[in-house]
Amino acid sequence: MEIKNYINKIIHGTNFEVLEKIPEKSVDLIFADPPYNLQLEKDLFRPNQTKVDGVFDKWDKFDSLKNYDEFTKKWLLACKRVLKKNGTIWVIGSYHNIYKVGAIMQDLGFWFLNDIVWIKSNPMPNFMGTRFNNAHETLLWASTKKGAKYTFHYKTMKSYNGDLQMRSDWNIPICSGKERIKHNGEKAHSTQKPAELLYRIILATTNVGDIILDPFFGSGTTGAVAKQLQRNFIGIEKEEFYVEIAKKRIESIEPIKKELLNYKLEIKPPKVPFGNLIEKKFIQIGENIFSKDKKYKAIVNANASLSLNGFVGSIHKVSANILSKKSHNGWKYWYVERNKKLILIDELRSNYITKYHSDFKQNK
Repeated sequence: MEIKNYINKIIHGTNFEVLEKIPEKSVDLIFADPPYNLQLEKDLFRPNQTKVDGVFDKWDKFDSLKNYDEFTKKWLLACKRVLKKNGTIWVIGSYHNIYKVGAIMQDLGFWFLNDIVWIKSNPMPNFMGTRFNNAHETLLWASTKKGAKYTFHYKTMKSYNGDLQMRSDWNIPICSGKERIKHNGEKAHSTQKPAELLYRIILATTNVGDIILDPFFGSGTTGAVAKQLQRNFIGIEKEEFYVEIAKKRIESIEPIKKELLNYKLEIKPPKVPFGNLIEKKFIQIGENIFSKDKKYKAIVNANASLSLNGFVGSIHKVSANILSKKSHNGWKYWYVERNKKLILIDELRSNYITKYHSDFKQNK
């Protein structure tokens, strides 16, 4: 069956069964929130004796660690088969399971790109007072193999983070309040993840129109955010109750307009040789160009080289020679004088690109 038959659908079934039918190398990104195997054996109570609504669901219980390992290897292998060679996978877990999952991923040939620490700004307290308050979960981000190309919008995430590099520690509150989906007054899914978490992942590591697969779809957070960000999703969920919850949730999502989802920050301008500016008369042969303080003045030769005090070279070589460096970006060093004002030659290059590179102009 073709991949288009699975797109933007929630398939009711076991992920192994469904994944073996999906075409090989057809998915751009996988987000997996598997059972954590918390091994909770008895009810937990707060100091006021009210019961803690923990994770006691059947789907989180395994007979042994060996069974859990076998289960993990099986779904990871199935996921790797459908992942494109340049695709990536995200897996989230807690200390109960993430080290086992990570080891199995490495055994299967996945190549780790990052581990992200999701710091919960409003974690559930440790009511027993016997351990540190568990206030984080770990996400593993991996490519299909070492050296594989993958999508990462570095500049976009830097802008998202206030023009600072996005770090691997993310402070995001747990899902609560209006975001928490309820059924008959109770939370519909015990481990619903916050949409903000998926928003960062999808924004950073996919493109508009990509296919995102979630083999443990649950309440449908992955699908909801994918739809919002104009991505396609495939959800696999074995509990029919969750399938219906997720469907209703996703139907209510309004996608963001595509023109607001561009990645203009990531567009690399075309390479422009200095000679192009001379050909198009942005700079004249025989003209002087200057350092910012006008301490140095070089003359422009017909072959696009510069001459300065007997030294001849490119705009980069001459500026590097002045600064006693092995290399230097001449576009950011040299200025031309126009109407008694100094203009950086990099600005002339931008003007050239805007005028003569229509494809870049449209993207810009």
